[in-house]
Amino acid sequence: MRTRTLSPHGPQVSALGLGCMGMSALYGDADRAESVATIHAALEAGITLLDTGDFYGMGHNELLINEALRTAPPTAREQALTSVKFGALRTVEGGFTGYDGRPNAVKNFAAYSLQRLGTDHIDIYRIARVDPDVPIEETVGAIAELVEAGHVRHIGLSEVGAQTLRRAAAVAPISDLQIEYSLISRGIEDEILPTARELGIGVTAYGVLSRGLISGHFTRDRQLAANDFRGMSPRFQGENLQRNLDLVDALRKIAEQKGVSVAQTAIAWVLSRGEDIVPLIGARSRERLSEALGALDVTLDEADLTAIEQAVPVGSAAGERYPAAQMAHLDSEH
Repeated sequence: MRTRTLSPHGPQVSALGLGCMGMSALYGDADRAESVATIHAALEAGITLLDTGDFYGMGHNELLINEALRTAPPTAREQALTSVKFGALRTVEGGFTGYDGRPNAVKNFAAYSLQRLGTDHIDIYRIARVDPDVPIEETVGAIAELVEAGHVRHIGLSEVGAQTLRRAAAVAPISDLQIEYSLISRGIEDEILPTARELGIGVTAYGVLSRGLISGHFTRDRQLAANDFRGMSPRFQGENLQRNLDLVDALRKIAEQKGVSVAQTAIAWVLSRGEDIVPLIGARSRERLSEALGALDVTLDEADLTAIEQAVPVGSAAGERYPAAQMAHLDSEH
């Protein structure tokens, strides 16, 4: 497994990370045994970065990772790094009601995560979305105190804009910015990515397959389960879905010419964007994990990259990446 360093003061991690959210929530029902087996297979393949959030299944995902790490071989367990998002406020019914970045809340969230994960430290800790009522300096300052106390190793951020990134980096060293980045979500290229690079901050890219939309496996007539949040996502709606799958069909032609899958091509494209970018793959099964790992063997030359750009031009996606209410919470979009 190749490795990448998130920042000069950040950790060295595998070139691909495993995003574990779908094993607990938002993509319909998941198989717990298969989820644990997938985490084990990822660790065995050399993936070291496991990404989660304390609100994924209201703690379910952290407990799942705890189980997987407890039952993994000691060498794999020792190499695993946990990246945890916090701050999202939930209802019993599963709704989202906002974000809490107050210093006391930060430390409270961390205490619960450490208990659920069964560890004495979190490797990278980040608020999932900026709390509009709390200056980012205060939130980051609280994480910095957790670092000083030994409960957290590195400070991360999630979905913040360039100015917020600068303000946070002025308080304490930032390991990485976690943000959506894919062939059809390229908004970070204008200002956010250049700012991160100026500040020496790495990027952990989620949504590299746009929640399965550009995986090559999503069909035009697919019916989503009631508990699959993609049913409310603008890019999966009506005409938007058809237009987006037209882009996938164009990408498929390039993938077939190279003898690889659509998903491998899309992941390889994100990998090609720079050594400071680590794609998070949201595989929920060993089969999908194996396919994603194959992206590491895909080399995209200039002709390939040009063809991909022509097949999926910047700004060609139909629909926003989240419903309007969730877009409003994205500091990165303002």
